[in-house]
Amino acid sequence: MTDIDYQALEFAYLKHSDQTAPAPASHRVIVVGAGPVGLTTALDLAQRGVSVVVLDDDCKLSTGSRAICFAKRTLEIWDRLGIGERMTSKGVSWNVGKIFFRDQEVWRFDLLPEHGHRRPAFINLQQYYVEGFLYEAAAAHPLIDLRWKNKVVGVTQQAGGVDLSIETPDGSYELHGEWVVACDGARSPIRKLLGQESHGRVFKDRFLIADVKMHADFPAERWFWFDPPFHPNQSVLLHMQPDNVWRIDFQLGWNADPVEAIKPANVLPRIRALLGAEAQFELEWASVYTFACERMDAFRHGRIVFAGDAAHRVSPFGARGANSGVQDAENLAWKLQAVVAGIAPETLIDTYATEREHAADENLLNSTRSTDFITPKSAASRHFRNAVLNLAREHAFARGLVNSGRLSLPSTYVDSPLNTRDADVVEATGRVAPQNNASAFTGRMVPGAVALDAPVRDAQGNESWWLSYLDGRFVLALFCGAVTPDTATLEALRRLAHGTVPVRIVLISDGSAALTVPDDFTVVQDERACLRQRYDARPGTCYLVRPDQHIAARRREFDETVMTGALHRALGRV
Repeated sequence: MTDIDYQALEFAYLKHSDQTAPAPASHRVIVVGAGPVGLTTALDLAQRGVSVVVLDDDCKLSTGSRAICFAKRTLEIWDRLGIGERMTSKGVSWNVGKIFFRDQEVWRFDLLPEHGHRRPAFINLQQYYVEGFLYEAAAAHPLIDLRWKNKVVGVTQQAGGVDLSIETPDGSYELHGEWVVACDGARSPIRKLLGQESHGRVFKDRFLIADVKMHADFPAERWFWFDPPFHPNQSVLLHMQPDNVWRIDFQLGWNADPVEAIKPANVLPRIRALLGAEAQFELEWASVYTFACERMDAFRHGRIVFAGDAAHRVSPFGARGANSGVQDAENLAWKLQAVVAGIAPETLIDTYATEREHAADENLLNSTRSTDFITPKSAASRHFRNAVLNLAREHAFARGLVNSGRLSLPSTYVDSPLNTRDADVVEATGRVAPQNNASAFTGRMVPGAVALDAPVRDAQGNESWWLSYLDGRFVLALFCGAVTPDTATLEALRRLAHGTVPVRIVLISDGSAALTVPDDFTVVQDERACLRQRYDARPGTCYLVRPDQHIAARRREFDETVMTGALHRALGRV
């Protein structure tokens, strides 16, 4: 299906029965915006059994490459939604980046140096493919109602939801949503209708994006040039995309005229300077953008929740925009489902805001630092940057200071009120303090961290991946070694499995002996010990994992009371 021209697609406007209803129709969740974040939110909610109306004021997908770098964590989220393989198969996978200063390479880095992960560090995939694949999955889901050319022009908050006024080609109508998720982009009309603003910093620099179709033997790597001979005193970024399309970003400076800059007569000489005078290529698309790092003060306003660019916007270097938006969607969807199902209090949505506001601040900080390094605004800053780049050729300490974009990583919610902290002493950072007792944990899997993948086998010995067992439910993972848990432990696990909030029970063996467990429990074999190593586990170690694959709690020995309490805490009940 990838031979479809997604940039040429137009979706039909269809009049809905809600438009002629005698009173405004009411829906559980309304998502405004059918971009990557809105469609991911809708898919996640629908797969959890929540019906969703998606409103979009347009009838087309994105034009041009726009967001192209999608991180490993984003692919893992899409794996859970059933579309990760399609995205990865179409995209260009990469782990390696290279930094050049003038005409020399100064640093090469690998973003995924360890083996045993299903997905690469990044794929490059044009945004119109991402939106197209998401759209097709959403359109096929019976719980998703997609409505094109439905523009929200009025918002009224009520105690039990939100009233929306919507304009269509057939006139206006009213709609009521118990919850509204605003994924309507950086200019967010809903944000404006509420009288809200984003605050932050707009950088006085401009970059030209050029999508170039050509056959080239460059490797699938991220190449970044500072002050190259073919574009002096500026920066350039090169990425491979599918279909022999290459994305080139040229720094222009603040005084560049955006209208003139995208004219072929001005774009083509820049490309030839990079590729050579004899290079054969076609210019597919060009645009000019300005850096901005800003966010709303609060992501929740009553029953309206903001996600993606509507809530926060970062400069593009570091691939933190679309990736953080997809992580917004994953954080919000399970919490909304728990609230509308009545198994969690409404205040659980407040933790979406606090967790993702923290993530936005982290992204804004990294993006701002990257922008300052890439586009120094004083002679002293430029001298410092150039000195760092010169030193990076020979000295490892300087490479840590090179900043062509700190590339997207998942946020760790170490301070979340949903975490049950370790029984051991914990430092203010959230990391376990060094202990002399044998119960202390080490490693990365602290409460609040996102679960790491690892190669495993199922009970029949078939190869699999650990994250595929973290399927959107709460999961209690118990490392058993070669010994089946005793009867009392199995009975306690069964009570957790069949409580008011069902928990998936996964028992992890070392593969040396078969475990005898109830049929409704899942057994995973960790023959390579990769899972044990990454989770610092030994027989008896257990983890409670949230539906969004973040760690809620961990213990060296399973304790039903502790884990039941951790489940309640993760749902915001305490």
